[in-house]
Amino acid sequence: IIFVLLIELKLGKKLSEGKTKEIYELPDCQGLVLVQSKDQITAGNAARKDQMEGKAAISNKTTSCVFKLLQESGIKTAFIRQHSDTAFVAAHCEMIPIEWVCRRIATGSFLKRCPGVKEGYRFTPLKVETFFKDDANNDPQWSEEQLIEANFCLGGLKIGRCEVDIMTRTTMAIFEILERAWETQDCTLVDMKIEFGVNKMTKEIILADVIDNDSWRLWPSGDRSQQKDKQVYRDLKEVTPEAMQMVKKNFEWVAERVQLLLESKNPGRVVVLMGSTSDIAHGEKIKKACVGYGIRCAVRVTSAHKGPDETMRIKAEYEGDGVPTVFIAVAGRSNGLGPVLAGNTAFPVINCPPVSPDWGAQDIWSSLRMPSGLGCTTVLSPEAAAQFAAQIFGLNNHLVWAKLKASMLNTWVALKVADQKLQDAPCDLS
Repeated sequence: IIFVLLIELKLGKKLSEGKTKEIYELPDCQGLVLVQSKDQITAGNAARKDQMEGKAAISNKTTSCVFKLLQESGIKTAFIRQHSDTAFVAAHCEMIPIEWVCRRIATGSFLKRCPGVKEGYRFTPLKVETFFKDDANNDPQWSEEQLIEANFCLGGLKIGRCEVDIMTRTTMAIFEILERAWETQDCTLVDMKIEFGVNKMTKEIILADVIDNDSWRLWPSGDRSQQKDKQVYRDLKEVTPEAMQMVKKNFEWVAERVQLLLESKNPGRVVVLMGSTSDIAHGEKIKKACVGYGIRCAVRVTSAHKGPDETMRIKAEYEGDGVPTVFIAVAGRSNGLGPVLAGNTAFPVINCPPVSPDWGAQDIWSSLRMPSGLGCTTVLSPEAAAQFAAQIFGLNNHLVWAKLKASMLNTWVALKVADQKLQDAPCDLS
């Protein structure tokens, strides 16, 4: 990745071409390709096809922002970097010929296939469907069983039950991350389609292709009449220059706002208060975990027993600047730090005592046994204390929430892959 940032890209042969993009090899960058967007807009498997000047740049800008958001959250994608206004560099993948469609609200083709369901029906949990990419047959819907029985082997990886489960779970996580992000713009993500590929270098399944305004339905304020996606183009009775200008303005609206999805209005912070310098290693573990969630973290030393006035002064320092704050109290032995903080602030307080080998039970008990009227919780693991703080901030911060969601997904995938490897291992009968 560092190498490709430093050199001028030399294009090789065209590897493939679709309705809206071209893929080129990069001879000097092993395992990477260039994805070049086109100004073409299509509908109905290209039954309707028009040129929209500037669409390539708009789509590339949208895709790059979306993939940056997902990557920074922890989702594995093919995206490497934006190369130009109309192209980006990506990992070379062998594409899995399936479109994964995720729906929150029933509309469009779902209503035609499922008569009796009213438009606006809300899917909880999300509805995931798969469609085989076959333009000649209008991309037929496939069942999970059909997908598994197809026995795809792509990029050296056989697509079986494990891989299908991973893609299903990943599709839902990606949708939820983008759904929460669009909510910050008072915009409802109705449904979306994505594609996966097998990374030719790592042999793992990753999110690939593009995610742009052709990929989803977006309804500002949840109002279909304000839709900003490609459905406006699909619904045109007649393609006129004026109509195409309206479609372009919608695409530009999305491209401008998608940049805002990368911003956090009020990120918040964690303040770790330690009762002693002997607790520094414990406090640094909390700080490192917080940074992983994109949360600022300050580490201070103060004793509620030996300097209660100083503890209150430090507390007031962080209460008075308007930044949402979670205090984490790190104190062993007789833990007075957490209770004193909890009794004197309306901000959340988490006890995370460093447990000693000799007095472990007593150390924990002193943090659990709180006076009445105190809502101070206790978490023993430094990493878990940081995660709990992240969950608090994630209620109002979509970027922190996205990192939590991606972390949960990656843990689940790791367990799934580990289990599959055990099943595939040869049986030792000796």
